[in-house]
Amino acid sequence: MLKFYYSGAPNPVKVALFLEEAGIPYEAIPVDTRKGEQHGPEYLKINPNAKVPAIVDGDVTVFDSNAILLYLADKTGKFLPPASDKNRGEMLSWLMWVASGLGPFSGQSVHFRHYAPDKEKLEYAVNRYVYEAQRHYGVVDKHLATRKYMVAETYTIVDMALWGWARMAPFVAGDDMWTKFPNLKRLVDEINARPAAKIANALKDRHAFKTEFDEVARKAMFAHMDIKVA
Repeated sequence: MLKFYYSGAPNPVKVALFLEEAGIPYEAIPVDTRKGEQHGPEYLKINPNAKVPAIVDGDVTVFDSNAILLYLADKTGKFLPPASDKNRGEMLSWLMWVASGLGPFSGQSVHFRHYAPDKEKLEYAVNRYVYEAQRHYGVVDKHLATRKYMVAETYTIVDMALWGWARMAPFVAGDDMWTKFPNLKRLVDEINARPAAKIANALKDRHAFKTEFDEVARKAMFAHMDIKVA
């Protein structure tokens, strides 16, 4: 059975969405990042980058959430656009755009808005990442103004990859996100209503993840704060 290493963060949740949508049996293995479990020697053998999610599918190991989505979609033939070079190119472009742009900027916006120590919460950094997060969501909103889904009018892994972060858009970049980006909200609402999304969102409740942001959690999640750059 496929092993799925997860937490309640956006990237694992979008993989959980695919697994539930595709009906793939899996063993959900929690990785409690606030306890530093992602840095343990056994997990580092699976994901040398010490992040979640990761999957082990027989003798195949895949880490990075978008790589997992693409691997699973190619293996099962599910949630891909109709086969054509045009659709494949468009799907890969948007999938990598989420992986290299929307996801990282969303994560940095969350970090500086919500988790950076007050004394180090630089106005420039907050403005920079909120601006870029909103700009990326604006690109999506404009794209969705003329189509139902991101690629080929078909519900695909691109929509799943987008949903992982987009469902948290107000937390990412401000309470007015749904007002600014109604087309994005329409897609998020549609996916949220799917039975698989409800299960994916609830996956975190299967395990009592640590909620305290104490010194152990700080060192596990933000080790850079103990490094002094010359």
